[in-house]
Amino acid sequence: MKTACPLDCYDACSVVYEEGKLKGDKNHPFTQGHLCYKLNHYFDYPQLDKAYFEGEEVSLEKALDILEERLKASEEILHFRGSGNVGKMQAVTDLFFSQLGATLTTGSLCDLAGQIGIKKGRGKNLILPLEEIKKSELVIVWGRNIGYTNHHLLPFLEGKILVVIDPIKTNLAKNASFHLQIAPRSDLELASMLARFIYMQNREDEQFIEEKTRYFEFYEDFIKSFRMVPTSQKIGVDILDIATLAELMMEHKTVILVGNGVQKYSHGAEVLWAIDSLAAMLGLFEKEGCGVSFLGDTSIENDPFKVEAKRVPKPLVNFGDYDLCFIQASNPAITLPNSKRVIEGLKKSFTVVFGLYNDETAQLANLIIPAKNFLQKEDIRFSYGHEFVELMPKLKDNPNALSEYELTKELMERFGFKGLKEEKEYISSFTKGLVKKGDYYTLPIEKYNFKQEPFTFIEEIEETEEEEEKKGYFLITPKPKNGINSQFKRDPFLYVPVSSGFKNKDKVVVKSEWGEIEMEVRVLAELRDDCVLAYSGSLINFVTPLEVDSFANNAIFQEVRVTLTKE
Repeated sequence: MKTACPLDCYDACSVVYEEGKLKGDKNHPFTQGHLCYKLNHYFDYPQLDKAYFEGEEVSLEKALDILEERLKASEEILHFRGSGNVGKMQAVTDLFFSQLGATLTTGSLCDLAGQIGIKKGRGKNLILPLEEIKKSELVIVWGRNIGYTNHHLLPFLEGKILVVIDPIKTNLAKNASFHLQIAPRSDLELASMLARFIYMQNREDEQFIEEKTRYFEFYEDFIKSFRMVPTSQKIGVDILDIATLAELMMEHKTVILVGNGVQKYSHGAEVLWAIDSLAAMLGLFEKEGCGVSFLGDTSIENDPFKVEAKRVPKPLVNFGDYDLCFIQASNPAITLPNSKRVIEGLKKSFTVVFGLYNDETAQLANLIIPAKNFLQKEDIRFSYGHEFVELMPKLKDNPNALSEYELTKELMERFGFKGLKEEKEYISSFTKGLVKKGDYYTLPIEKYNFKQEPFTFIEEIEETEEEEEKKGYFLITPKPKNGINSQFKRDPFLYVPVSSGFKNKDKVVVKSEWGEIEMEVRVLAELRDDCVLAYSGSLINFVTPLEVDSFANNAIFQEVRVTLTKE
């Protein structure tokens, strides 16, 4: 039987479940039979199969009784829902908690700043069809480690001129035609400098600009405001290399694949807007084999789970402000910024965890309710990296756990709430408008209509504190190869440049204005001298900032400098 991977990943693998094993679907046009480490080792990580109250095993029915009692006795309730499972049915629980009057969250720990930046220019953040990547000649991978986070895309890059823009000399960068090892937080400057070189050569797409954009005259002034020499020094690469990349973009069909790394800053939305403005200057959005790909927006019109509710920015949640915190598909003790504050807050609240694993947050919980995994329930999976959509039928039974829909139905019945539809109705609502392509569904291939909604060029940015005034290393926080945030295999180390003087296995205190944590060092020659790296899922969030970006309530994990002291 076929299903799809539920993990928070670009690839959204098509999966065949046979004789208790997960196998790749060889016929799938994108994933082509290959699974990643995470799915190949999915069953290595034991799933919760019992409910617990104050550390003692209880029946599932007893756990629901306790949850009902505590919900009725609590005045301030938080529903904190993560993206450990990105199936659409994950959000059905919002229907209950909104009727209950609980506080929900807004904003994101991931990509919302970039989404907002794209919408400021294009109006929509559409999926870039795989066919356009196939037809391209030049692929620019910008702040994205495809080998770790999107490896099914690698065959689509064969035969292309490959340029990597990244502060780390990743394996992809080592095999690229060209690598710009820029300083962190200089992506906006690089996009603007590339645009300035194109403008100086009079190679902008004048027809596209004239007919389908607005405010180009202000954009001209904007890119001219970046002085050549000091800006290239801030970017940290030779000005001739920037000119070379601009020349390549002018001469070839260009696709830009942008990752989360570029927008983990206070001005993250403006970074994506600047990259999009560069692309619009060349008319890339309407040319064959061209375009910009970020994490595509797969929200639908008339979302059945969209609710009105009180909301608090997700990265800034203070769990201690609530009588009861209901945490679903998330491990905030590790994944939220400013971990010390998060853990202290969880200890003050009556914490309920509805999830798959006995992770750090579950270990702090008063009540644990086991959730069903993706094989044990009905769902549907959209990808934010390609246009294919997968149905996820129930393939196994598990009487010891609940699906999101089952929990919602149970709670709504206990509280006398109305309005819940049959599960299949919700799944059917997500298939409306999809296109059947052989054995698979795809999103309809939408095209931007810039005559109705002109592309809007960036013309200014909000003033921010000068980076030069800050001391310490830039902190980079990418996804690990064999894990997703705090799920699966973690990489606990702090990676430092050779120039730091530290040695492998040294213990250092990593310190920022937000906190400190001791970590073990690994020396990484592929790092810039001004950077250190810690993968998500490590303890690095003890030093990340309790702040959000300027537009989207998005976490800004890299808006911080750190110092290192040997223990």
